[in-house]
Amino acid sequence: MTNNSYLVLENGTLFPGVQNCGQDRAGEVVFNTGHSGYEEMATDPSYFKQILVMTAPMQGNYGVEGQVWESRKIWIEGFICLEIQKSQRDRSWIDLLEKNKIPILSEVDTRTLVLQLRDLGTCWGAIVTSSSPEAAKSKAFQLIKKSQQEEKDWVFCVSRNHVEEVKGRNPQGPKIAVLDFGCKENTLRHLLERCSSICVFPSRTSAQEIQAWKPDGLLLSNGPGDPEQVIKATDTVRSLIGTLPIFGICMGHQILALALGAKTYKLKYGHRGGNHPINDTLLKRVYVTSQNHGYAVDRQSLPTGTEVTHTNLNDGTVSGLANFNQLCFSVQFHPESRPGPHDAESLFDYFINYVKQFINKN
Repeated sequence: MTNNSYLVLENGTLFPGVQNCGQDRAGEVVFNTGHSGYEEMATDPSYFKQILVMTAPMQGNYGVEGQVWESRKIWIEGFICLEIQKSQRDRSWIDLLEKNKIPILSEVDTRTLVLQLRDLGTCWGAIVTSSSPEAAKSKAFQLIKKSQQEEKDWVFCVSRNHVEEVKGRNPQGPKIAVLDFGCKENTLRHLLERCSSICVFPSRTSAQEIQAWKPDGLLLSNGPGDPEQVIKATDTVRSLIGTLPIFGICMGHQILALALGAKTYKLKYGHRGGNHPINDTLLKRVYVTSQNHGYAVDRQSLPTGTEVTHTNLNDGTVSGLANFNQLCFSVQFHPESRPGPHDAESLFDYFINYVKQFINKN
């Protein structure tokens, strides 16, 4: 009996394809509209517990390069595309995912799949190989159920479990603490260029532990999952608000909003790609950004004194906020890019200058 491979969504819809490698796995099924950057996406901790669907047809076509990794491992649960490079010249992307036991499903009708995800919203699914569609569904539903019962604090699953202090390349720069919710390496690269030192703390670090390092500012990093499921971090940030400048990115933006008293909600199918236009009132520019998140801040819940500084021009959602009376601001997108446009990188300069102004006043 011949085995066939499928993506099975939690509503029972099957998408047949060719499984190139890996083992059966389940996760949230999300799509990204980027035309490149498959390696950066796969190593971005924000994709923890997610099966990544690429809308661009050809993947793996420019090989792999370890220097672009955004963390120390691959986090995705599966990789789905229309076509993948597996020629005699190069099959390095397939080989890398196979080495990490990540299933690849190619020759999938990704156009129909993405249209369904837009209609249904983000849903769970599983990549499975089975002898029949009925057996595939049974296997997939078991995998999905098991995965959904695991740890809900996804930030804790991807965060460092120990403190890491690194010397920066600017001796005159400030000391910046980073609360690690799944921090991308390019964020740390930007900080190291501008700082005398940085110290990366695990997600459940207390405010007292961070203060003991005596930082000049605090960056709240990106990360995966539901911000309301993140344990301890909101209380930590709430204790630090107003004591030093704080800059939040993506999950860090959501945690900061919760600490200020706002609410978050789940987007229907999230924002993932490198083509999201933003109106920025801090830098007074409109630019295109890289985004990867499934939750957003509720505009109506923002407390007095907190203003919206960035707006997603596709759907009007909150893409940044600030409360300068409390020394904090944040953005929902990725100014560190990788992959994506570099238009928003100057927000790191904005943050460092803001920290320096705070130091000079005190």
